[in-house]
Amino acid sequence: MIPFDFVYCRPDTLNEVTDTFKRYQNENKKAICYGGGSEIITMCRVSSIHPDVVVDIKNIPECRVLEKDNFFLNIGAACTLNQIKESKLFPLLGLACGRIADHTNQCRITLGGNLCGTIIYRETSLPLLLSDAEVTTSGLDGIRRVPFQNIFDGRVRLKEGEWIVQVHIPVWALQARHAHIKKTTQEKIDYPLVNVTAIWKDDVLRTAFSGICSRPFRSSQIEAVLNDHGLSPEIRAEKAAELLPEPPYHDVEGSSEYRAFVFRNTLCELLEAWQNDRA
Repeated sequence: MIPFDFVYCRPDTLNEVTDTFKRYQNENKKAICYGGGSEIITMCRVSSIHPDVVVDIKNIPECRVLEKDNFFLNIGAACTLNQIKESKLFPLLGLACGRIADHTNQCRITLGGNLCGTIIYRETSLPLLLSDAEVTTSGLDGIRRVPFQNIFDGRVRLKEGEWIVQVHIPVWALQARHAHIKKTTQEKIDYPLVNVTAIWKDDVLRTAFSGICSRPFRSSQIEAVLNDHGLSPEIRAEKAAELLPEPPYHDVEGSSEYRAFVFRNTLCELLEAWQNDRA
């Protein structure tokens, strides 16, 4: 049970969403977008957030799109993790979706919710960072389409009253060679100690990470080291660990030292598999 009242809106068009935000903003009321709602409901129940207005975007056709054209795979923000996984249209993103929560919650959690939520791991961001994805947003200033990396620096950075409509993945990435290595403390479905996600473009390794630090990230410096074939996998892994953007994360799941140990071993695992395949 949610212990406070709020206004619930379920618009049918992008313009109606914008009009709703404008109307309640003029009344000094806080409106938030609702896709799957799993995090919003939980946070409202424990009074972590107190929205005045909840705007359900699941009726917006553009937010439910899951289709490929000649240039991009287009995924609506209201598509669930399970829908993306079952579609098999982007296998790497499907692997990420399939390791977030259990099946019941995968059928509720949406792509937009995972990207914009407060849980720090945001694992669906990793394939998007690696694949030159773009994102369409809508807001008080209209619709814009920008590279995903331009609005993501560990979390999504949007303007006031702006929200994600769709994500667009270039077709080259859909069948590219990839790897998804997620190490957890105990269960297969759990928050990551370390998540190493990789994709190869023109035999150049791209990597993005979650769990090792307090935010997901991609690093050009780390990629340069990992692609240096003059060094052994062990040395490349050690050097990569020295280039983390911040100290390894520490929580009840694992200490900083343990996360760093798992990170180095996981990178070695990735690099040795690549080296053996190239031999």
